[in-house]
Amino acid sequence: MDNQNQTQIPVVSVVGKSDVGKTTLLEKLLKESKRRGWRVATVKHDVHGFDMDKPGKDTWRHAQAGADMVVISSPNKIAILESVDEDKSLDEVLSRVRGVDLIFTEGYRRANKAKIEIFRSEVYQELLCEPEELMAIAADVQLNNGVPCYGLDDAKGLCDLIAEKFNLR
Repeated sequence: MDNQNQTQIPVVSVVGKSDVGKTTLLEKLLKESKRRGWRVATVKHDVHGFDMDKPGKDTWRHAQAGADMVVISSPNKIAILESVDEDKSLDEVLSRVRGVDLIFTEGYRRANKAKIEIFRSEVYQELLCEPEELMAIAADVQLNNGVPCYGLDDAKGLCDLIAEKFNLR
């Protein structure tokens, strides 16, 4: 696959422990990104596996009959479901993403990408990531560790930082 295209798209991973609000912050970042006119993709890692197809539907039946890849297309969406033999690295997944200005991931804490860690003082006492791994922290308290710290609802401030870091307009 064309790695040059993939490396040109900035990637920001929203990381943190379970139930700290990663999805909630990501929704706010997406709304702010769209308000700015950015085309955005998201990648969510699910260690437990997932199933998007409903039993009995045509695409489910195609997969059950042995298709390794099932594509469904409509005037407003395309979905590709591909069977894989192993968990793919983030870079392998990202290599398939095209035509966007920015990619947000939820999770992928160990990947070598820009990260925003969500920190809630009632959930844990220490950051999961080392400060040098983080581009920002979204927290319910002010942390003074040299990493820019934003409030949990400050999607505008975080998007300003992303725009500056990756030269997005």
